[in-house]
Amino acid sequence: MPVPLPSPADELLEPPGAAETQAIAVGTASAAAPPGGLTDVQRVLIEAICVAMTGHPVTLDGYRPMTADEYAEALRPRNRQFRTRGVQIILLCALVLRPLPREVAARIEEFARALCVDEGMVTVARRFAEGSLGLAAVDFERNGYTADWGAEDRAELHTSRSLAKAWDQAVADPDLAARWAALGSLPPGSLGRGVWQLYQARGFAFPGSPGSAPPLLAQHDWVHVLADYGTTVESELEVFALIARANDDMRAFSLLAMVVSLFETGYLSSGAGLFESNLGHFTGRSRGRDMAVRVADAMRRGAKCRNLATGEDSVDFLRTDWFALAHLPVDEVRDRFCLEDTSPGARAAGSAGPWEAGGISPFQLAAGRAAAEREGRPYDAFGATVAG
Repeated sequence: MPVPLPSPADELLEPPGAAETQAIAVGTASAAAPPGGLTDVQRVLIEAICVAMTGHPVTLDGYRPMTADEYAEALRPRNRQFRTRGVQIILLCALVLRPLPREVAARIEEFARALCVDEGMVTVARRFAEGSLGLAAVDFERNGYTADWGAEDRAELHTSRSLAKAWDQAVADPDLAARWAALGSLPPGSLGRGVWQLYQARGFAFPGSPGSAPPLLAQHDWVHVLADYGTTVESELEVFALIARANDDMRAFSLLAMVVSLFETGYLSSGAGLFESNLGHFTGRSRGRDMAVRVADAMRRGAKCRNLATGEDSVDFLRTDWFALAHLPVDEVRDRFCLEDTSPGARAAGSAGPWEAGGISPFQLAAGRAAAEREGRPYDAFGATVAG
């Protein structure tokens, strides 16, 4: 039976203690485990997320599975937002499975019902389990972050014309391209100058010019510099984990679900108007424990973000007017958004900044050198090198 949401007077708003964190870990494992039991990646992901988000370590050794009703009862005093975050963690741990068993998708639906949670990505998980990948891609748009995209949402993107869809490209917008190119004239150490360096080192085309990313997707490039994340595929997982968790609009979780479905399982062949699938970044090219720690830490950092300028706890980094902040020192903008440093554990697991070893991919390094040669300028990676 569904456990009703508490009244505002009865809500528990304190952070989870050790016992509740352990219950969350067991409930997540119970919902997301395939018939053969938790995979190694699922186990370390649950453990890493729980300790990163609460400070309490958990153990899943010999756990007794919980039913959906038992889990909902354990979260009885929690409000809709807390419960929805719980369902999203379950989904994240299920989306690293390929194939995603039908019984897992059905169990997630059961847990969501018991918690009185309506999460659009539950439908996406069911589509994946059924093998209906085309319908899943449609559901991402229908239920995800860009579901209510409108013409007025382009204001922060500074495009010269309206965009019919959120991820539309603007490849014939000279004014937009000039605005991005002008970032190179900002002072060293400023956020905008860092973004310009990011593009120069990797041969990225400025939005508004041929071969560029959609303007909305380009918004996340500012976060690479702001949060000190490189531009490898693994770093993309970190960036979108941070972006998704910083935003209190629950639909932002679809951004993290999208990159996991692109860069781990390949359930999506493309996304965000530019990204193409590139599989195995939790379980293949990187050790599962390392990526679990890095993604969990990015979620922690996102959860701690708030906007001191507005007083809001929720930060939508994709709908921020970055050009209004471009002239400011990076550290000042970090302080404005209460962005904490990457944890030592995530750094030890391979998290790298854009100007460090491991902060750039071989392809990007080659593209940056080629662009410099075409433009007749010396190439500068600003410290970035390929890992290892």
